[in-house]
Amino acid sequence: MEQVTDTLIDNLRQKKPAAWQRLFTVYGPAVFRMVQRIVMCREDAEEVYQDVFVKALRGIGGYNPQKASLATWLNCIAYHESLNFVRSKRTDVVYMDDCCVDTDSLDVPYDSPLEEQTIQQLEKALTMLPLHEQAIISMFYYDNMSLADIAYVTDSIPSTVGSQLSRIRKKLYRIIKTL
Repeated sequence: MEQVTDTLIDNLRQKKPAAWQRLFTVYGPAVFRMVQRIVMCREDAEEVYQDVFVKALRGIGGYNPQKASLATWLNCIAYHESLNFVRSKRTDVVYMDDCCVDTDSLDVPYDSPLEEQTIQQLEKALTMLPLHEQAIISMFYYDNMSLADIAYVTDSIPSTVGSQLSRIRKKLYRIIKTL
């Protein structure tokens, strides 16, 4: 995969259209998921998604594979572009893909009423977190990103991200207790 990525990066730097298409195909879905977890409306998320790739294609010359993988670098751009968009529009944020919920799936019963209540409380608590904390939880639990990758994306260090995760989990616990 490293050889393929090196070739892809070289082709992107040479502005080959086939490389652009491969970038979208391979990395597009993950980038869109990152954007959509931060940006509320699907149409806005699609706009930010496009901005991410425009910025990535323009900045590919500055990409350093020794600092982060291509996926992490793209997630970093997606994270910052999404936060900037939300801040500039002053829109509400959605932690989960609430605007894309399949209503048919809501009819499927959970294993127990207690489990359903816990899930609802957790989802509500997540929406009460600041945007940055929602993003960290999303990257760690939904995208299975390492602390080092999250640190790269958020311009932090891994130990700080670990501490933030610990504080966020405690905060979620307190929020759920008050619900």
